[in-house]
Amino acid sequence: MNAVNQPGYFPAGNQPGWFPALRAAGTLARREIVRFLRQRSRLVGAMATPLLFWLVIGSGFNYLDYLFPGMLVQVLLFASIFSTISIIQDRNEGFLQGVLVAPVPRSAVVLGKVLGGTAIALLQGILFLALGPLVGVQPTLAGLASSLGVMALVAFALTALGTAFAWRFESVQGFHGVMNLLLFPMWLLSGAVFPSEGAAGWVRAVMAGNPLTYGVSALRGALTGAEPSWPALGVTAAFALAMFGLAVASARGKMRAR
Repeated sequence: MNAVNQPGYFPAGNQPGWFPALRAAGTLARREIVRFLRQRSRLVGAMATPLLFWLVIGSGFNYLDYLFPGMLVQVLLFASIFSTISIIQDRNEGFLQGVLVAPVPRSAVVLGKVLGGTAIALLQGILFLALGPLVGVQPTLAGLASSLGVMALVAFALTALGTAFAWRFESVQGFHGVMNLLLFPMWLLSGAVFPSEGAAGWVRAVMAGNPLTYGVSALRGALTGAEPSWPALGVTAAFALAMFGLAVASARGKMRAR
């Protein structure tokens, strides 16, 4: 197959501008949100597990307030990963192939998918955040705004990470298995459940190298009214950008493989 016939190829001088690319991304993001609103079971699935985990474990050890930011991140994690399953479903149904031959760059397609998943995760995170006053988590207005910003960054990063993997899987079952193996330890060793102080040396080292640790830390600080931790925010933003770049590279690599 020559270059002209390859999906996503645009002749010289006919490359799509930034506005059509952003419009395509917005259309895909809106499609993800509409799909979510029509599948309410996804909301239950993403909210129920963190809620039960928070109530049972937090009550058992009497640290519901400490555990709250970690559970909020788990809500974002579940919602983000559930949303990226649509990539596998769209490919199996033939929709994704139609999108990929449209005159828009791969990055716009990936951006639309990631923004849609981020919006869905953020919505569910806000619902969980409303439970904060029950355990004394009542951020100031500035703290609430900071919390939403951190949640958006974390949700974007996790959705992009899930997107990067989803491009490589043909089955939902395989995707689920690998993501559970990767993300649950990543969340568990992020300071979401226990602080690094007092942990074994190797555990502290893993937590320090875990990018999600900094998102949890930044979110905990925002919820408690602490001054913004710019290093933690910087690492979280860098993680989000790196995962988006990985997702775009994965999408382009998948197309070349075809």
